[in-house]
This record gives sequence, structure tokens and C-alpha cells, in this order.
Amino acid sequence: MAQLILNHLTKDFGGGRPAVSDVSLTVREGGFLALLGPSGCGKTTVLRMIAGFEQPTDGSIDYGERRLSDAARALPPEKRNMAMVFQSYALWPHMTVAENVGYPLKVRGISGETWRRKVGEALALVKLTDYAERRPAALSGGQRQRVALARCLVTSPDVVLLDEPLANLDQHLRKSMEETFRIFHERSGATMVYVTHDQSEAMALATDVAVMSEGRLVQMAAPAEIYARPEGAVVGGLIGRGSILRLPVAEHAPRALAWPQLRDATGSSGSGLRRDVLVRPEHVRPDADGIALEVKACVYEGERFALTLALPDGQVLKAYGDTAIPIGQKAAFAIASGWRL
Repeated sequence: MAQLILNHLTKDFGGGRPAVSDVSLTVREGGFLALLGPSGCGKTTVLRMIAGFEQPTDGSIDYGERRLSDAARALPPEKRNMAMVFQSYALWPHMTVAENVGYPLKVRGISGETWRRKVGEALALVKLTDYAERRPAALSGGQRQRVALARCLVTSPDVVLLDEPLANLDQHLRKSMEETFRIFHERSGATMVYVTHDQSEAMALATDVAVMSEGRLVQMAAPAEIYARPEGAVVGGLIGRGSILRLPVAEHAPRALAWPQLRDATGSSGSGLRRDVLVRPEHVRPDADGIALEVKACVYEGERFALTLALPDGQVLKAYGDTAIPIGQKAAFAIASGWRL
């Protein structure tokens, strides 16, 4: 096992802005990195370069002391000891579950008892032992995805690459598969790189999250760090359900803002220099000594009410409440904290 290192990685297909531009990051040994960003941000292109399906225009990819690719040469995918899980599952319909899982072993010339043992272990991990003789058509979407995961595990890869693997599943199955991925990562010890546009998946699964925008790496940090201290409006708007407000905040003010500063800023209609401030809904709380905000929307979410509140200057922010508040009514709220972007 070793670190996966991307060094000033660039991919230019021609015809405008590069798909990936000067991306440098290190995936720690045995880590779980989520590449997060909207469609077209370059995250899948990064994954394909790691896999060996695309060659960098500039920069390099190393795994430990081994150079996988750069602008001059690239190691073929089959020589990288990596496995990839696709959104479409990519299962052979005419093969049984066991045959699909064991296909990478067959390609490597492994057969007989060794083949059966490795396939059995992989199926046991994803809880599909009883489905070994079924065909993919007889399985649910979640079961097919687990077959694809078992096929990765069977070769004991150094790195597992996952390209939006849960995109085709409903919400209930996604939560179930998230737990399967966590167990898989824990037991396999493999380094995992997971591409997604869903920030909740990234936060739930990854040890590190790398946010991309327009081909560039914007921020990379642990989930808790990137949630609490995002760098810039792109990350702040993508992670969580926060509101980005334009508020008059002094240049020397700390990045972590408390209620006294936010009370003055949100209650002001002055024309001074305004800065982006991220406010999380869990930090907006009913308070008799707070400022009066108008309720624009109140939606019941089962455990709580999601509120949309309007500041005196018309800007809106999100909050949570235990009880419904009629639309159009004003109520007093305090903002416990905010983060200057």
C-alpha cells in the first residue's frame, strides 16, 4: 500500500477551457477520497486518468514510488492493480453472479479451488452468497451494485475507483449501499476514490472531500473541516444547506462570526463594504431578543420544520423549527454563528 499522488494534473481535450487544470492532491494510504462537484467540473476526467483510460496533457500520477502516467507515457489500466465500479454496474448478463465476480480472476489465469474460495469470500462480504447462481436480470439494482463491488474486491486491488455508483438507486437503497461501502472500505483496506455530485454521500462516506469547480480543485479537507470552514462561496454553497448572505462586515473581523456581530450586520441597511457570510440553518434559533424575520416558507420534513426567513433587507436564510409558523408572520431569531467566506 502507498499514497496516490496527483501532481499538477491537467487534461485538455482542446476547444476551450481544460477539463482538468493543475490539480494537485494526495490520497492517503487506505484513505477514502470523495471527488465532489457539479456536472462538468472535471471529477470524472480525474478518475479516468487515475484508472488509465485517459492520459494527462500535463502533470503526473504516482502510486508510491511508481509513476502511473504523465504527458509522455502511461501505464496501461490492467497493470495498475486498480478496480473500478461504474454507475451502470457493467455486468455480463449471460453469466451468473459468481461468474461475474470471478471474471477478473479468470482473466488472470486463476481457477479451481482458489477461484471458488476468492469468489466465495467476496460474495460473503457483500451478503450475496445465496445469489451466486442467479443471473443479473434476477437481481435488484442494489444487489447488482453489490455484485460490481464484489468483483472489485476479488482481485485485492490497491485502489478502488467509483464513478457515481449510487446514482441509479432510490433513496432507501442508497442509504443501505452507503453502509456496504463503509464496510467494504474498512475490511479491504484499499484506497478508494469516489466521484459524486451528491454532497451528503461525500460527507457520509469519505475520510477526505475534494471539491472541484470548472476543472480546478477548490478545497480538500476532512468532512467536518470542509463543513465548518469552507473556502469560498463555491464550497459553502455546495456543502450543506446553508445560506450565503451579503453583509457589512469589517475587514479585520474574524472569519468565525458570533451573534453580536451578526445582529449588527443583519439589522443594518448601510451601504458599507459587504462580504459573503455562510449561515447554517442549525445556527438560526428562535430568540426573544433576536431580530424580527418574516417567514416566507414553512415545510414539514417529518422530524422538524424547514423555514425560509427574510431579513429586513430582503435576503433570505434557512432555519429549522420544532413548530410551524404561518407564512407572512414575523418571529424573532438569533444567528448563533456564521462563517465569513
